[in-house]
Amino acid sequence: LLSYLSFLCRYFRWWYKKTRIEKKSAFIDLLCAVPLQQIYGCPLGGIGGGTITRGWRGEFCRWQLNPGIYHYETVIANQFTVSLRCKGQTVYQQVLSVERPSTLQGWNWGYCGHYAFYHALYPRAWTVYELPGQNVVLTCRQVSPVIPHDYKDSSLPVGVFIWEVENGRDEDVDVSIMFSLQNGTGTKEDRSGGHWNEPFTFEKEGERVAGVLLHHCTRVNPFTFAISAREKAGTRVTHLTAFNPVGSGREVWQDLLQDGRLDSPAGKSSPTEKGEVTAAAVCASCRVPARGHRTLELALAWDMPRVHFGSKEKLHLRRYTRFFGSGGDAAPALSHHALTRYEEWEKKIEAWQNPILENSQLPSWYKSALFNELYFVTDGGTIWVELPPDCCADDLQGPAGAGLSHLLPVLREYGRFAYLEGQEYRMYNTYDVHFYASFALVMLWPKLQISLQYDIAVTVVNEDVQPRQYLMCGQTAQVKLKNVVPHDIGDPGDEPWQRVNAYLMHDTADWKDLNLKFVLQVYRDYYLTHDSLYLRDMWPVCQAVMESELKFDTDNDGLIENGGFADQTYDAWVVNGASAYCGGLWLAAVCTMCKMAEMLGDAEIRQKYTDILSKGKEAFERMLWNGKYYNYDSSGSDTSSSIMSDQCAGQWFLGACGLDQGEFEVFPKSHVISALKTIFEKNVMSFAGGTMGAVNGMRPDGVPDTSSVQSDEVWIGVVYALAATMIQEGLVEEGFRTAEGCYRTVWERLGMAFQTPEAYREKKVYRSLAYMRPLSIWSMQLALERRAGQAAAPEQPSHVPVHP
Repeated sequence: LLSYLSFLCRYFRWWYKKTRIEKKSAFIDLLCAVPLQQIYGCPLGGIGGGTITRGWRGEFCRWQLNPGIYHYETVIANQFTVSLRCKGQTVYQQVLSVERPSTLQGWNWGYCGHYAFYHALYPRAWTVYELPGQNVVLTCRQVSPVIPHDYKDSSLPVGVFIWEVENGRDEDVDVSIMFSLQNGTGTKEDRSGGHWNEPFTFEKEGERVAGVLLHHCTRVNPFTFAISAREKAGTRVTHLTAFNPVGSGREVWQDLLQDGRLDSPAGKSSPTEKGEVTAAAVCASCRVPARGHRTLELALAWDMPRVHFGSKEKLHLRRYTRFFGSGGDAAPALSHHALTRYEEWEKKIEAWQNPILENSQLPSWYKSALFNELYFVTDGGTIWVELPPDCCADDLQGPAGAGLSHLLPVLREYGRFAYLEGQEYRMYNTYDVHFYASFALVMLWPKLQISLQYDIAVTVVNEDVQPRQYLMCGQTAQVKLKNVVPHDIGDPGDEPWQRVNAYLMHDTADWKDLNLKFVLQVYRDYYLTHDSLYLRDMWPVCQAVMESELKFDTDNDGLIENGGFADQTYDAWVVNGASAYCGGLWLAAVCTMCKMAEMLGDAEIRQKYTDILSKGKEAFERMLWNGKYYNYDSSGSDTSSSIMSDQCAGQWFLGACGLDQGEFEVFPKSHVISALKTIFEKNVMSFAGGTMGAVNGMRPDGVPDTSSVQSDEVWIGVVYALAATMIQEGLVEEGFRTAEGCYRTVWERLGMAFQTPEAYREKKVYRSLAYMRPLSIWSMQLALERRAGQAAAPEQPSHVPVHP
């Protein structure tokens, strides 16, 4: 308790200096957590170009345009409005929102929510509006270009809204959908002055779109919104260039009410004065025949091509600029591309999702979780940037990185990718957590995983020249040591990639899991991608980090020891001596070293790690196996016999790589099955009645381990990984039951849709909203595919060819 209070005092001093004196954001703000709002829906946008989240009630309410920075404002002017006309008269006009705001009171608000229904299956969402008394049904389908193995359209900052109109009347109806948008994101910058709007049309290959550009002219990271609609036979597009979104809005309402169209003035709007806000609107109109059906297509695009992180030191170009340019004038072309390609996107999305959705053996909740948890790939503060065209190998590799021969070609072709540990935990590519989340990347966008790994490898092999830093554990440490995997690649408030390890809680050079997780991912990536150049490049790096790790085997028994502090991903849960978690990861990494050495024809290294593995397995079983499961650690402390839900993490990864049987069986199968059954009995079924997943630590008597703030938490991403391990080992029913508890708790009981946290406790206490680790659910899918004989990669050859 005293050490914890001491830590809090040090943290507060650091927090005060950072936030109140330096006026910067804390990488983890324990004092000002983001409040839970049960409002979020499917986010808009592709990978790495920023995201805008629409709530399930249709509001635009979460903004991440500046990389890694979030604003949680609902901008009330951002709405869809429907107007119905029969026989030349407007019979119904309604903002499709349940809000009753204090602004825009000239509009008809207060749509009755009983007549609307929302469904989301990322990257798409559907809202069905039954217009009361009108016998007209609107279905808005929201589509973002998030497409596996697509490295072009998946990078685009766009979203499309397809409005299906069903007319149940016996007479024709003229239907208009108006899309209004404020210039900005609801922050004080909206009033900074100098923002302006202008109408546009864009025609290409016989297809024409029209709308309004909203130029947001901030000093840093300026951007342009485009709201637009597709012009086609029978559809008319009109617009209003500018209106005041904090006034009554009466002139907009009356304009639409008069004839179901907007006035479409020509020319640009005047730049806003300081303190002034502006907005624009686009309207798509068509006639729907009696008992007929028509479609209106609208889009939102945003163009912030050139970005700076918080330090403002380096200019970065987003990935999509490769295809649409970096001049800041791409919004019309992006809009056109989205409105004319979304049908193709949907075909690809359905071809990817339908085999899973149509599999009657899979429960419905799992299908929802599998796809909807993917929101974090785009909405995790994600940034995807191009390498500068004049970048050379030396700029990236430094003096020690010459062995990474494929580094420059990979990063030139696929760019640099980074996502946050969590929307509240502002560190990019937090590696101990990415270990779990990486399954989503390697299965769906493997080149991004390869790119990320090269970036990590570069930091490993180079000597760090950054100064020592003061840590919150009361020590100083060098920011990054050679041959040690970094904790993260930096803070969006600073300069990621250039200055790594934003994490200050502990000296992560002494963490036991980071190096091991690199080695395990290298082999897993090769197993799933067959990328032999990648494997050859990474082999010397794997040797270096394992050699560095060997110092933690203090008694030379082939098994590393933990250091008596929280020296792994459970960074508030002390572990001492040999441990189930780090010891298991160590043996798994040693096993993959043996396999890689065999494949690469490195007999000396293979023999070295075969000998270590033989000794280590014996020590692991002798020191930790208690007849039912592996003890938390070997310290003999009051809690060393705790049942850790993550004790089979090493086996999980080996199973995903096909290294869990025969000569590569590291952990006896009978022991693995017994441990998993014990976890299911104790950590799952004896916790919250089996309805909340697996608690991290459980005492043998069925009481949660309360020795740390993390031992009695449920970590959703760990539970999904545990479920995958159960499925790999044939405990399929137990695996689904375990994972279902997390889904039901997060998405249903706690209302945390599209903000899955890192952790929760039994009594509705949660931590770190919108977190990376739950992407590990894709390891469940890999386990299912492997069981069904549909694994992503066949058995590997015994040797890696010299050339690909």
